[in-house]
Amino acid sequence: MKNNHRASPAGESREDEKEKGLDDIARALCGRENGFARVVRRSRHEQPLPSLGLVIEVVEALRSVLFPGYFGFPDLKLDSVLFHVGATLDRVQFTLREQIRRGLCFACLDDNPCVPECDEPSAEITGAFFGRLPHIQSLLVTDVQAAFEGDPAASSPDEIIFSYPGLMAITSYRMAHELHRLGVPLIPRMITEHAHGMTGIDIHPGAVIGESFFIDHGTGVVIGETSIIGDRARLYQGVTLGAKSFKLDEEGNPVKGIPRHPVVEDDVTIYSGATILGRVTIGRGSVIGGNVWLVHDVPPGSRITQAHVRDEDFDKGGGI
Repeated sequence: MKNNHRASPAGESREDEKEKGLDDIARALCGRENGFARVVRRSRHEQPLPSLGLVIEVVEALRSVLFPGYFGFPDLKLDSVLFHVGATLDRVQFTLREQIRRGLCFACLDDNPCVPECDEPSAEITGAFFGRLPHIQSLLVTDVQAAFEGDPAASSPDEIIFSYPGLMAITSYRMAHELHRLGVPLIPRMITEHAHGMTGIDIHPGAVIGESFFIDHGTGVVIGETSIIGDRARLYQGVTLGAKSFKLDEEGNPVKGIPRHPVVEDDVTIYSGATILGRVTIGRGSVIGGNVWLVHDVPPGSRITQAHVRDEDFDKGGGI
């Protein structure tokens, strides 16, 4: 039998060379020369990162609590709902608290081990978040009703709860937003980005959105971090509420958290493909037509179309 592992000039086999090559690649990937230390978690904290899988498990379990009988246990009987909700909350609270603790430890700027200091706030945050679940549920009820009233194709509220991507994204957003308000790092964005991947709807957890919110179809909708949306707003697919520009600090880095996204007041409808950029206000009761590009305020009760925007540009000497 022939020996397929011929020795190299240095006396090494091809397998030895391959193993050495992989070792060199691994060292290069973990080295500091390519900026690895600047973009990866701080090594001084020997704490595990939040687990995306466990975070999503918690979200799905809480979805079954917010919509009991629809998710988790579809054959749930009326007389066992209370037991199901209580048992689910009891089960997921420990998982959520641990994931929040991991997020707090990761974001901690203290060089010293911060585990004891993160234990107490993670428990307090988990309790506060659970206390907000009835409020989240009441908002979601208005979102379901808004979708049923706003979409003639919807046969029932049940269909919306089961199958509408807009409601799935809004449900994830409303949970993530409460965690964001409570100062939880990482996890709120993990939740909304998972929903983004599932639905094509990108809602930053920092956005503030009122009741009776309806996203029809939904694919390609983007709602930026500092957006404010009032009650009974309706968005169609491809709508962007984005930033026109952002301030830079003295070192040229973006300044975080400043208001830079639109304010959409109550009873506004924004049709598919519309793009609204910057800290502009869309007045109450306005209708923004499809594919409109807006970078200025709109007074209440306006009806904005592509032709209207083009005419304004010419009046200002802009052109198309």
